[in-house]
Amino acid sequence: MYQNIIFDLYGTLIDIRTDEFSLDFWRKAVQGFATGGASFSPGELRTAYTKYVKRALRHERLKHPTYKHVDIDLLQVFRRLYSDKGVSADIRLLRKTARRFRTDSTQMIRLYDGVIELLEGLKRAGKKIYLLSNAQESFTIPEMEDLGILSYFDGIMISSEERVCKPQRQFFEKLLAKYELDKTECLMVGNDKNSDMMGAKGVGIDGVYIHQEISPEVEDESEICARYKIMDGDVRKILPWIMEA
Repeated sequence: MYQNIIFDLYGTLIDIRTDEFSLDFWRKAVQGFATGGASFSPGELRTAYTKYVKRALRHERLKHPTYKHVDIDLLQVFRRLYSDKGVSADIRLLRKTARRFRTDSTQMIRLYDGVIELLEGLKRAGKKIYLLSNAQESFTIPEMEDLGILSYFDGIMISSEERVCKPQRQFFEKLLAKYELDKTECLMVGNDKNSDMMGAKGVGIDGVYIHQEISPEVEDESEICARYKIMDGDVRKILPWIMEA
Protein backbone atom coordinates (compact mmCIF):
# COMPACT_ATOMS: atom_id res chain seq x y z
CA MET A 1 0.00 0.00 0.00
CA TYR A 2 2.68 2.51 1.00
CA GLN A 3 5.24 3.10 -1.73
CA ASN A 4 6.67 6.42 -0.52
CA ILE A 5 7.97 6.69 3.03
CA ILE A 6 8.46 10.28 4.19
CA PHE A 7 10.69 10.73 7.22
CA ASP A 8 11.20 13.47 9.72
CA LEU A 9 14.89 13.55 10.66
CA TYR A 10 15.85 14.85 14.11
CA GLY A 11 14.17 12.86 16.85
CA THR A 12 13.08 10.23 14.33
CA LEU A 13 16.23 8.94 12.64
CA ILE A 14 18.86 11.09 14.35
CA ASP A 15 19.23 11.57 18.09
CA ILE A 16 20.76 14.97 18.76
CA ARG A 17 21.34 17.37 21.64
CA THR A 18 22.39 20.96 21.00
CA ASP A 19 23.03 24.05 23.08
CA GLU A 20 22.76 27.51 21.56
CA PHE A 21 22.08 29.29 24.83
CA SER A 22 25.12 28.94 27.07
CA LEU A 23 27.85 31.55 27.23
CA ASP A 24 30.37 28.76 26.60
CA PHE A 25 28.79 28.11 23.20
CA TRP A 26 28.88 31.80 22.24
CA ARG A 27 32.56 31.96 23.22
CA LYS A 28 33.19 29.15 20.73
CA ALA A 29 31.02 30.85 18.09
CA VAL A 30 33.08 34.03 18.40
CA GLN A 31 36.18 32.04 17.50
CA GLY A 32 34.45 30.67 14.43
CA PHE A 33 33.60 34.12 13.13
CA ALA A 34 37.09 35.35 13.98
CA THR A 35 38.60 32.82 11.56
CA GLY A 36 36.45 34.46 8.87
CA GLY A 37 37.73 37.92 9.76
CA ALA A 38 34.83 39.14 11.94
CA SER A 39 35.58 40.16 15.52
CA PHE A 40 32.76 39.94 18.10
CA SER A 41 32.44 39.61 21.82
CA PRO A 42 30.23 36.68 22.93
CA GLY A 43 27.44 38.95 24.12
CA GLU A 44 27.62 41.12 21.01
CA LEU A 45 27.40 38.11 18.70
CA ARG A 46 24.50 36.57 20.56
CA THR A 47 22.55 39.84 20.55
CA ALA A 48 23.15 40.51 16.86
CA TYR A 49 22.37 36.91 15.89
CA THR A 50 19.08 36.96 17.81
CA LYS A 51 18.13 40.32 16.27
CA TYR A 52 18.74 39.16 12.70
CA VAL A 53 16.94 35.85 13.21
CA LYS A 54 13.86 37.68 14.50
CA ARG A 55 14.05 40.21 11.67
CA ALA A 56 14.29 37.46 9.05
CA LEU A 57 11.32 35.62 10.54
CA ARG A 58 9.23 38.81 10.50
CA HIS A 59 10.16 39.30 6.85
CA GLU A 60 9.02 35.78 5.92
CA ARG A 61 5.74 36.22 7.81
CA LEU A 62 5.06 39.42 5.92
CA LYS A 63 5.78 37.65 2.62
CA HIS A 64 3.42 34.79 3.55
CA PRO A 65 0.70 36.28 5.78
CA THR A 66 -1.44 33.12 5.58
CA TYR A 67 1.37 30.91 6.94
CA LYS A 68 1.61 30.24 10.66
CA HIS A 69 4.85 28.32 10.28
CA VAL A 70 7.72 29.88 8.34
CA ASP A 71 11.46 29.35 8.37
CA ILE A 72 14.61 31.19 7.37
CA ASP A 73 18.03 30.34 5.97
CA LEU A 74 20.63 31.00 8.66
CA LEU A 75 23.29 31.50 6.00
CA GLN A 76 21.68 34.88 5.36
CA VAL A 77 21.93 35.72 9.05
CA PHE A 78 25.61 34.79 9.02
CA ARG A 79 26.10 36.93 5.90
CA ARG A 80 24.60 39.93 7.71
CA LEU A 81 26.80 39.35 10.76
CA TYR A 82 29.92 39.31 8.58
CA SER A 83 28.70 42.40 6.73
CA ASP A 84 28.39 44.29 10.01
CA LYS A 85 32.12 43.75 10.47
CA GLY A 86 33.03 44.77 6.94
CA VAL A 87 33.50 41.21 5.64
CA SER A 88 31.99 40.24 2.29
CA ALA A 89 31.31 36.55 2.92
CA ASP A 90 31.04 34.21 -0.06
CA ILE A 91 29.03 30.99 0.06
CA ARG A 92 32.10 28.94 0.91
CA LEU A 93 32.80 31.00 4.03
CA LEU A 94 29.13 31.00 5.01
CA ARG A 95 28.93 27.21 4.80
CA LYS A 96 32.17 26.82 6.71
CA THR A 97 30.82 29.14 9.41
CA ALA A 98 27.54 27.22 9.55
CA ARG A 99 29.35 23.91 9.93
CA ARG A 100 31.45 25.20 12.80
CA PHE A 101 28.47 26.95 14.43
CA ARG A 102 26.56 23.66 14.40
CA THR A 103 29.52 21.58 15.56
CA ASP A 104 30.22 23.95 18.45
CA SER A 105 26.58 23.78 19.56
CA THR A 106 26.24 20.00 19.25
CA GLN A 107 26.69 18.06 22.45
CA MET A 108 25.74 14.66 21.01
CA ILE A 109 24.60 13.29 17.65
CA ARG A 110 24.01 9.70 16.56
CA LEU A 111 21.64 7.50 14.61
CA TYR A 112 19.02 5.69 16.63
CA ASP A 113 19.57 1.95 16.81
CA GLY A 114 18.05 0.24 13.79
CA VAL A 115 18.02 3.20 11.41
CA ILE A 116 20.38 1.71 8.81
CA GLU A 117 18.51 -1.60 8.90
CA LEU A 118 15.24 0.29 8.43
CA LEU A 119 16.45 2.27 5.43
CA GLU A 120 18.10 -0.74 3.82
CA GLY A 121 14.97 -2.82 4.35
CA LEU A 122 12.81 -0.20 2.69
CA LYS A 123 15.20 -0.04 -0.28
CA ARG A 124 15.18 -3.83 -0.66
CA ALA A 125 11.39 -3.71 -0.70
CA GLY A 126 11.42 -1.17 -3.54
CA LYS A 127 10.10 1.72 -1.46
CA LYS A 128 10.99 5.34 -2.19
CA ILE A 129 12.39 7.28 0.75
CA TYR A 130 11.91 11.03 1.25
CA LEU A 131 12.89 13.57 3.87
CA LEU A 132 10.66 16.40 5.08
CA SER A 133 12.53 18.22 7.81
CA ASN A 134 12.21 21.40 9.81
CA ALA A 135 15.92 22.16 9.73
CA GLN A 136 18.77 24.14 8.23
CA GLU A 137 20.11 22.71 4.96
CA SER A 138 23.62 23.87 5.84
CA PHE A 139 23.49 21.78 9.03
CA THR A 140 21.46 18.83 7.85
CA ILE A 141 23.14 17.68 4.65
CA PRO A 142 26.64 17.48 6.21
CA GLU A 143 25.24 15.61 9.22
CA MET A 144 23.42 13.12 7.02
CA GLU A 145 26.63 12.58 5.04
CA ASP A 146 28.67 12.11 8.22
CA LEU A 147 26.18 9.58 9.58
CA GLY A 148 26.03 7.67 6.30
CA ILE A 149 22.33 8.03 5.46
CA LEU A 150 22.20 10.71 2.75
CA SER A 151 22.41 8.25 -0.14
CA TYR A 152 19.30 6.35 0.95
CA PHE A 153 16.98 9.26 0.15
CA ASP A 154 15.22 9.65 -3.20
CA GLY A 155 14.20 13.21 -2.39
CA ILE A 156 14.89 15.80 0.29
CA MET A 157 12.98 18.92 1.30
CA ILE A 158 14.23 21.12 4.12
CA SER A 159 12.37 24.04 5.65
CA SER A 160 15.23 26.55 5.42
CA GLU A 161 15.21 26.15 1.64
CA GLU A 162 11.44 26.41 1.25
CA ARG A 163 10.93 29.11 3.92
CA VAL A 164 8.01 27.12 5.34
CA CYS A 165 7.94 24.32 7.88
CA LYS A 166 5.74 21.57 9.30
CA PRO A 167 2.89 21.43 10.16
CA GLN A 168 2.06 24.02 7.46
CA ARG A 169 0.20 22.09 4.78
CA GLN A 170 2.00 23.92 1.98
CA PHE A 171 5.27 22.30 3.05
CA PHE A 172 3.80 18.83 2.60
CA GLU A 173 2.19 19.88 -0.66
CA LYS A 174 5.51 21.13 -2.00
CA LEU A 175 7.05 17.70 -1.43
CA LEU A 176 4.13 15.92 -3.09
CA ALA A 177 4.26 18.24 -6.10
CA LYS A 178 8.03 18.26 -6.56
CA TYR A 179 8.34 14.47 -6.61
CA GLU A 180 4.90 13.80 -8.17
CA LEU A 181 3.75 11.64 -5.27
CA ASP A 182 0.29 10.17 -4.78
CA LYS A 183 -0.58 11.00 -1.19
CA THR A 184 -2.58 7.76 -0.84
CA GLU A 185 0.69 5.89 -1.37
CA CYS A 186 2.62 8.00 1.16
CA LEU A 187 3.36 7.41 4.82
CA MET A 188 4.80 10.01 7.19
CA VAL A 189 7.13 8.77 9.94
CA GLY A 190 7.90 11.25 12.70
CA ASN A 191 8.27 11.91 16.41
CA ASP A 192 6.12 15.03 16.77
CA LYS A 193 2.38 14.63 17.18
CA ASN A 194 1.72 18.12 15.81
CA SER A 195 4.36 18.92 13.20
CA ASP A 196 4.55 15.42 11.77
CA MET A 197 1.27 13.65 12.51
CA MET A 198 -1.24 16.51 12.41
CA GLY A 199 0.60 18.07 9.50
CA ALA A 200 0.43 14.83 7.51
CA LYS A 201 -3.20 14.24 8.40
CA GLY A 202 -4.03 17.73 7.17
CA VAL A 203 -3.06 16.77 3.62
CA GLY A 204 -4.45 13.22 3.75
CA ILE A 205 -1.22 11.31 4.48
CA ASP A 206 -1.19 8.44 6.99
CA GLY A 207 1.32 8.52 9.82
CA VAL A 208 3.58 6.39 11.97
CA TYR A 209 4.41 8.11 15.25
CA ILE A 210 7.51 7.20 17.25
CA HIS A 211 8.01 8.72 20.68
CA GLN A 212 11.57 9.59 21.65
CA GLU A 213 13.11 11.40 24.59
CA ILE A 214 13.25 14.65 22.63
CA SER A 215 9.65 14.37 21.40
CA PRO A 216 7.18 16.97 22.66
CA GLU A 217 5.34 15.75 25.72
CA VAL A 218 2.30 13.54 25.18
CA GLU A 219 -0.17 13.34 28.05
CA ASP A 220 -2.60 10.99 26.34
CA GLU A 221 -1.89 8.67 23.41
CA SER A 222 -5.34 9.47 22.04
CA GLU A 223 -3.96 12.93 21.16
CA ILE A 224 -1.80 11.33 18.46
CA CYS A 225 -3.40 11.05 15.03
CA ALA A 226 -1.45 8.14 13.58
CA ARG A 227 -2.19 4.75 12.09
CA TYR A 228 0.58 3.21 14.17
CA LYS A 229 2.22 4.40 17.37
CA ILE A 230 5.56 3.34 18.82
CA MET A 231 5.74 4.74 22.32
CA ASP A 232 9.01 3.10 23.40
CA GLY A 233 11.20 4.71 20.71
CA ASP A 234 12.15 1.41 19.07
CA VAL A 235 12.95 2.24 15.44
CA ARG A 236 13.19 -1.48 14.65
CA LYS A 237 9.40 -1.79 14.92
CA ILE A 238 8.80 0.52 11.93
CA LEU A 239 9.87 -1.75 9.06
CA PRO A 240 7.78 -4.82 10.01
CA TRP A 241 4.68 -2.67 10.33
CA ILE A 242 5.20 -1.03 6.93
CA MET A 243 5.74 -4.40 5.30
CA GLU A 244 2.50 -5.70 6.77
CA ALA A 245 0.39 -2.58 6.18
